[in-house]
Amino acid sequence: MWNGKIKAVTFSFDDGVTQDIALIKLLNKYGIKATFNLNSSLLGLKNRLVRNGRRVLHNKIVPRKVADVYRGHEVAAHTLTHADLITADEDTVVWQVEKDREVLSSLVGYEVKGLAYPNGGVNNDERVAEIIKNKTGVKYARTITSTYSFDLQSDLFRFNPTVYWIEDCLYEVIDRFIALKPRKPQILYIWGHSYEIDAGYVDTVKFENALKKLSEEKDIFFGTNKEVLL
Repeated sequence: MWNGKIKAVTFSFDDGVTQDIALIKLLNKYGIKATFNLNSSLLGLKNRLVRNGRRVLHNKIVPRKVADVYRGHEVAAHTLTHADLITADEDTVVWQVEKDREVLSSLVGYEVKGLAYPNGGVNNDERVAEIIKNKTGVKYARTITSTYSFDLQSDLFRFNPTVYWIEDCLYEVIDRFIALKPRKPQILYIWGHSYEIDAGYVDTVKFENALKKLSEEKDIFFGTNKEVLL
């Protein structure tokens, strides 16, 4: 349980892009926390992506602003260079994860303990998870495989989120979680990328209404990934 509450909500957003600033402002409005997964070697770089038929900015937060931008939330690792860990040898996996964790820890002033696996599709496997568990300081690692379930999971190194926030079922899943009257701990874990708002995947009015509904529930603990999972 979390501060005496049996239900917990946590969010996770990848890549450390400048759109995180507006998203954090919205989360803060409703007292909701999130974890932001950063590639330390890419901080400060500017780029554009094509998503949903739109060109969207993919500019990274500059290193000197990381601590201030993410204050009150959690910074976690996403590998140094957004690397494909499945095809990497053990030394490369350790370097990509542990060096990223160390650099980010120095930027934020606390020990970074989490990781979100980079790259879409099948971006993790048991070999990589075991390397991260045994050879790095990471304590939990998130996949991109939606479970649509709120049950606790025993494997924190291949932790599956409840739902990706661009999925059509997002609001049904949120309503289902709100309606829960569980007898055992339950977690709603939502992940995404803040630039997906610019791509038109996320309706900001609907999303803000969902945050407001969640925030009004007195039986829910709102925490970062670390606070909820560890």
